[in-house]
Amino acid sequence: MRKIAVISAAAIALLAGASLSMFLQSRDAAAQAGGAYVNAVDLVVIPSEMPKFLEAIKENAANSVKEPGCREFNIQVLANNPNHVFLYEVYDSAAALDAHRQTDHFKKFQATTANMIVDRNVRPMSSIAFNSKGR
Repeated sequence: MRKIAVISAAAIALLAGASLSMFLQSRDAAAQAGGAYVNAVDLVVIPSEMPKFLEAIKENAANSVKEPGCREFNIQVLANNPNHVFLYEVYDSAAALDAHRQTDHFKKFQATTANMIVDRNVRPMSSIAFNSKGR
């Protein structure tokens, strides 16, 4: 009888652990995708201005991720066109992006780079799912 009780207790603990794990995974997946707001921006920068632009955007990005509503601020350059910059920003909401645009560091970035950018395409997006591997 004692052996059956130990096996039953172990089975219950195993099921409880599995249930907790499934709950945490689904909660984390929902938190990743839930309510996220993506701002995708394509910029074409004057070639001679690229070093100054990159310095300014890196500073803006580093300050942006310190904001409460900013989850990510990534900067990429097209491999076949080094003057084409792609920004991938993830915020908690559209309101968080609006708040970002009111910060001093964003206003400084805008003023500094205003004459460096020849084309800008801003695409707000609603997030469906984020899939990533831990770093």
